[in-house]
Amino acid sequence: MTARIPMGIVMNGVTGRMGYRQHLVRSLLAIREQGGVPLRGGGRLWPELVLVGRNEAKLRDVADRHGLTDWTTDLAAALARPDTAIYFDAQATSEREKAIGLAIEAGKHIYTEKPLATTLHGAVELARAADAAGVRHGVVQDKLFLPGLRKLDRLVRAGFFGRILSVRGEFGYWVFEGDWQAAQRPSWNYRAADGGGIVVDMFPHWHYVLEQVFGPVRAVTAHVTTHIPRRWDEDGQPYDATADDAAYAIFELDGGIVAQINSSWAVRVNRDELVEFQVDGTEGSAVAGLRRCRVQHRASTPKPVWNPDLPSTDDFRSQWQEVPDNEVYDNGFKTQWEMFLRHVAEDAPYSWDLWSGARGVQLAELGLLSAREGRRVEIPELTGGEPA
Repeated sequence: MTARIPMGIVMNGVTGRMGYRQHLVRSLLAIREQGGVPLRGGGRLWPELVLVGRNEAKLRDVADRHGLTDWTTDLAAALARPDTAIYFDAQATSEREKAIGLAIEAGKHIYTEKPLATTLHGAVELARAADAAGVRHGVVQDKLFLPGLRKLDRLVRAGFFGRILSVRGEFGYWVFEGDWQAAQRPSWNYRAADGGGIVVDMFPHWHYVLEQVFGPVRAVTAHVTTHIPRRWDEDGQPYDATADDAAYAIFELDGGIVAQINSSWAVRVNRDELVEFQVDGTEGSAVAGLRRCRVQHRASTPKPVWNPDLPSTDDFRSQWQEVPDNEVYDNGFKTQWEMFLRHVAEDAPYSWDLWSGARGVQLAELGLLSAREGRRVEIPELTGGEPA
């Protein structure tokens, strides 16, 4: 029988939508259902979960639902346990920095949702502290593992596009205000004091997608707004939405690539998927979403003719070719969890550390600066220390 190697994981924030659905159920419980993570030297790493949260009733409900018995509302006690090696954070952004700091002080390896902190200074301090403590650390960068983006990355690595000219991204959907129909997102997302806002939430995503697939981001120009100024919370009470719910940004990348990404929680979807990226290059183009990716090569590009006086007879969507899966894609959150667990257990490669998370926070912070001052803002290097 294969040896089971336990690894204690403190999971903070499992009563929230992302922490529960993607990280607990579809990642760590799924890993347990498959018998653990096979290790290079033999044996299978087995996640031993300690659930942490502030609401005892919700926490107990989650634990009972899945036959878990190890849970607590006392984070300090969970971090003090010698049988826990990893601290994971999926709390509201405003609570994250303090909790991760405590976990680093306790000598735990860190794995966390983004954004890493509400400010660049806070994110850099966490990255420095983790380095100084000698703990391993990583930030969730789930969109890199989406089938559509993995296919897109494959095309980039194969040189399909020739010289890449531009990237255009559309993300978002209509989040109900909460008055006549319940909102699909927590109310704190729309309060700036609680760490809400689409820039803080989504720019860290766009940073790692652009950086990892296309190249470093060198400058940002952004327009940010709050389209829906009044919303209703989980108790049906009205409140002022003080955080931005839409951002329209241009990112300048190495190699002269221009990326334009619109992010909005006040847009109705007329796309195949909730997020889509179109990449245009000298040799070909692609449109990638969560799962699908379609291409049009230079040799098969049709020749549209502008004629506003006649109806168009072109079915433009049918002129693109589907990129095949060519592999089985597991849940992206689960895949990244397995990578981080191997990183902790056997020093397997893992590049998305807290410094990567800090660069995402930096882009959000400078995007907001661009919007406030109405100007293009260059992005200083941030590789292992805070820029001057």
